This record gives sequence, C-alpha cells and structure tokens, in this order.
Amino acid sequence: MEILSSSRICKIILTILSVVLLYNVSTKAQDLQSRSHFPKPGSSFPSDFLFGAGTSALQVEGAASEGGRGPSVWDDRVNRNKGAFIDGDKFPTMIQHYRRYKEDVQHLKNLGINSYRMSISWSRLLPDGTIKGGINQEGVDFYNLLIDELLANGITPFVTILHFDYPLAIHKNTGGFLNSSIVNYYKDYCELLFKTYGDRVKHWTTVNEPQVVGLFTYMHAYDNDDPEPCQTTKLCKQAYIVVHNYILCHAAAVKLYREKFYETQGGEIGLVLGSQSFEPYSSKSEDVAAAKRLMDFFMGWILDPVVYGDYPKIMRDLVGNRLPNFTEEEKNFVAGSTDFIGINYYTSHFAKHETNKTNMILSDNYDALGISVDFNAEGKTLGYLDKYGGNFVYPKGLYDVLQHIKKKYQNPNIYITENGIASFNITNPLKDTHRIKYLATHLNSTKAAIDNGVRVRGYFVWAAFDTFEFRAGFSQNWGLIHVDFKHDLMRQPTTAAKWYKRFLNHVI
Repeated sequence: MEILSSSRICKIILTILSVVLLYNVSTKAQDLQSRSHFPKPGSSFPSDFLFGAGTSALQVEGAASEGGRGPSVWDDRVNRNKGAFIDGDKFPTMIQHYRRYKEDVQHLKNLGINSYRMSISWSRLLPDGTIKGGINQEGVDFYNLLIDELLANGITPFVTILHFDYPLAIHKNTGGFLNSSIVNYYKDYCELLFKTYGDRVKHWTTVNEPQVVGLFTYMHAYDNDDPEPCQTTKLCKQAYIVVHNYILCHAAAVKLYREKFYETQGGEIGLVLGSQSFEPYSSKSEDVAAAKRLMDFFMGWILDPVVYGDYPKIMRDLVGNRLPNFTEEEKNFVAGSTDFIGINYYTSHFAKHETNKTNMILSDNYDALGISVDFNAEGKTLGYLDKYGGNFVYPKGLYDVLQHIKKKYQNPNIYITENGIASFNITNPLKDTHRIKYLATHLNSTKAAIDNGVRVRGYFVWAAFDTFEFRAGFSQNWGLIHVDFKHDLMRQPTTAAKWYKRFLNHVI
C-alpha cells in the first residue's frame, strides 16, 4: 500500500474541495441538467493552466492626453459624440490604471490569479501610428513597468496587441483598416513590441474580435460617422474589407514572430474572436441549415482563413465578389497562422432562417440568410435569463463552441480569453452573487470540454476591474474588482471576486 506524504494528502483534499465548491454553486443551474457536465471527483485542471482576468488599455488606462499618448479612433468617436455614451466625461481618465497600476497589480495578486490579460495601446507607443513619426519612450516605459510589476507578483502577462483602439492619425491619413497599407504599419508596431517586451511576454494575441468590428462598426454603422450606405442596400462591402485586413495583419505578425523572435523568445502567438453557439430555431431543415451557416459567418469568417487559408465556401457563395480574395501567396502564409485560438464567450442564440434582411438586428450579418433570436419556435430559451446581468446564461454553449473548434479546426490549443456577465440591475454592485453562478457553471463547462479532449489552456474572467463598456460606460459593473467613482476610484473586491479567489486557492 502506498504511504502518502502530508503534502500529497493536502493536495488531494484541496482537489476534492475545489470540486465540491464548483458543484455546490452549480447544481441549481437550469441549463446543465446532466451530471456529466460537472467535474468528476478527483479531477483537476492541467497543472500549467492559466486562470486569470482581463481588461484592455482602451477601457481602463485613462491618461488619454498624458505621457505622450496620441489620440486613438475611440478618443475621436467618444469626444465627438459624448452625449451618446454613458460616462462619456470619464473616458479621458477611466479608472486611472495608468497612474495606479502598482495598486492594481496588488489587487490582482490578492485575487489569486496567475495570469492577467491586458492590451497595449498602439497610440501610447507610437502617437501617430508609425515608427517614422517617433517612438514615445514614456509609453514604452509604462508597459515595461507594468509587465515587470506583474511578473514580480507572480502574474503572467497575456498581452493583446490590438484591442479595438488604433491611432487616429492612421485612420485619418489612410482609412485605417479599409486600406491594406495598415498591414505594414501594424507589422512595424508588432516588431517594436516583440523587441521591447518579448523577453518577458510569452503569450501574445494579435487582434481582438475582428468580426465584431466588421459587423458592428461597418455593416451596421454603430459608432461610425461615415459608413457606406449598406444599412439601406443591405449589400455591404466595407465590413469584409476591414476583416480581411485584420486577418492579413494577424498573419503578418505571426510570420514576423516565428521568423525573427520565436527562436530566442520561445513564446506563442494567436488571435481572439467573438464566439457563440447557434441552435436551430426549429426542427425544420432550413433552420438547421441556418444554425450551421451562422457559425460559418460568425466564427468561420476568421477561423477558416487562419487554419485553412480561405473563407468558408458558403460565404463565397452568398457574398460573391464583395468578399475579398486572398492571393495564393497570402493563402500560404495565412493558413496555419496561429499557435492557439482565443475565444470570448458570453451567451448563445437560436438561429432562424430569414431572407428578409430588414428583420436583421445589430449582431446579424445581412448575407447569412439567418437571424439570431432568444426564443425558439416553442417559446423556449437557451439557458435562463439573469435579471441582474440582463443576459441569457447558457454554459452548454461554451462547451459546444469548444467542441466545434476541436472538431472543425484540428483540435488547437484554446484560451477562453473573456467570459463573464454584467452586474447592473442590483442595488449594491459589491453583492454580485449572480455572477458566482455564471462563473461556476462556465468553469464546469470548460472542465467538461477538457475531459472530452479539448485542449483548453486558460480561462480569463471579463473583467478584472470595472471597464468602460462603450455606449454603456461604467454603468454595467463588469469587474470582479469594483471601482467606486464616488469615493476616489476606490477598488473593492466583489462577492464573486472572493468566491473566485477561494476557488483558485484550491486549483492553482
């Protein structure tokens, strides 16, 4: 009989406690009825698994005009339309992460995470977006200090190179992502990052949710003052050009990293896309086909090129010549251009066949011949409506997305780079008990996917701190660490943050 050491016994006890903790919080979840979705007794996450939380420079840093930073496209959008943004007046300062990063790192350490997903502001390093225009040393120094502070406190930086915000000068001078010249500017910016921070940063993501930018900003003209008129014609072109250039930027950055930096730095590089599962609205063949089609138009739009070198065939068929073509050379360097896939998952929808494009809403693609809806033909929903977060909670959708990527895209390494729920319909934002249920059930789905062969390598809660959520401002209280604007931006852990810390104490 094996004689167990005290440390071994403690490890077993902690593993059992972590399973019990997850199970106790999750047994009431209406959308995970089967016990098979819960971690098996004695199981654990991989030893090198990254458990973290995230933010982006755009949404927390502040100091918009300090330290040599140049304006970004989002500075311009908010400043010209402040009335359309809740807390638009807070945009220049945010939660002052730029000034209070040391304090914030201590809050992250106290949270118990081993990784922090952050982004770097292109405008802070290159105020006009170009190397020729000059490197802002104050900006370079800030991220050196932040990265070093994270590492000194046992937190691995997980860095996004472009999280929505890029220099306004590039947008004004070239058209930004509507112009393929963005690829060279972006590549120069990436090279600066790899040279400067690559000795310490070992996890890079090139871009965040490019298909969401294409759909919201260009197809539906959300926060776009000069859109093409396709909201009327329903024959959009710019959305596809923008996403095409995002993919080329991504592939160029990966090629650069692999050829010039990987050998000495040994990191990994991938990209992040929005994700959701689509279930058929009914058993009709047209709705079953619509569910598959919407997956291709939403996730396949990005993943087919970076894995196989071209867009899904159904997109070629339905979009026609409005969908850009990759040259043969581009196909070769786009295919296989990712070491991992990052997914941001919040909820899922039913997919209903629809040919009337006037019935499509903000998240729908006019060319997909389908719409996303909350209720199916029988009036049922996917999961339950969280009245405090204003969203349908469907952890099984995360499991399904992970399985879909495994089966269709060669079982890659995957990071869940965003997962969380708002907390705005409660009196006290610190008492976010509803968020515990959300996180626990999604962690269960993550573990179930791992147990079934999906190579998930990390999980990041969105968000670490309250973030500026564009039109909604800070009103939705996304942070595990709440920021009190009435009391000098005081940081306080929420109830869910304390739960997450207890959970992490048992699994890390």
